[in-house]
Amino acid sequence: MSDTPEHVTVMLHEAVDALNIRPDGVYVDGTFGRGGHSRLILSRLSERGRLWVFDKDLRAIAVAKELAARDARVHVVHDSFTSVSQYLQADGVDGVLLDLGVSSPQIDDAERGFSFRFDGPLDMRMDDSKGVSAAKWIAQVEESELAGVIKEYGEERYAKAIARAIVARRLVKPFERTLDLAQVVAAQIRGFEKGQHPATRTFQAIRIAVNRELDELDEVLEKALAVLKAQGRLSVISFHSLEDRRVKQFIARYAKHDKSLSRLPLREDQLPPLLLTALGKAKASVAEVEMNPRSRSAVLRIAEKNPLPI
Repeated sequence: MSDTPEHVTVMLHEAVDALNIRPDGVYVDGTFGRGGHSRLILSRLSERGRLWVFDKDLRAIAVAKELAARDARVHVVHDSFTSVSQYLQADGVDGVLLDLGVSSPQIDDAERGFSFRFDGPLDMRMDDSKGVSAAKWIAQVEESELAGVIKEYGEERYAKAIARAIVARRLVKPFERTLDLAQVVAAQIRGFEKGQHPATRTFQAIRIAVNRELDELDEVLEKALAVLKAQGRLSVISFHSLEDRRVKQFIARYAKHDKSLSRLPLREDQLPPLLLTALGKAKASVAEVEMNPRSRSAVLRIAEKNPLPI
């Protein structure tokens, strides 16, 4: 995502530094956004280096194509990073960067329907050229499923009351606008975090469900591991605990042996090889948070793919 008046790239240098760029390498920005991370990667690549960028958002892809028109090292794919195996071979990539979640340009565009701060059509799709909008999803989802989504993906304690109110209201009039939904949700909340809109958790939950964000994240991480070369780096920025927990668990699954193996009479050289080495995590600096409050919740996790034993 580029540094424009509408958006400031989160953890720009930290995320790119984590890739340990090889000038002639092949890199992937799996969530291009507005290209801030991509442009910094390109500044560190030689003429032989290559950068593949993926995004589901047509507006992001338009920016990416403009960049590619000026720089032959850039290859653009309008799709989720889950499609990476169609374009890049296994063990063929030196680094993958993933900047998860919704971007500031998406939030700040009322027509995208991501935010309750502006009145707009209730859409929320990352790729609004296909799929089911939030309005259509809300119109057909069962009350029990809706409550489960709001509780699990939004970690909202009033999930049942919110789901009941939404279902009761849609019988009278379907939801079509963001502020309409936000008002119905807010009426069910008895107390909420200072500085946080009462509909925040519900909007997050519905957005995650509409875009299958967590299911896709699990798939994306596995695809990233498959395409990385030995000593290739994975750099992932997440913005809420549900994402970060999945990234943390994924890295641990491939960087640590199962605890059950410790009960077996195995020598160290008999243990199965570990595919990843965890290289730690970082959060946005105090200075960055002061400049860009949206970076407050960002967590960067880094891992490196291990060479397989000969």
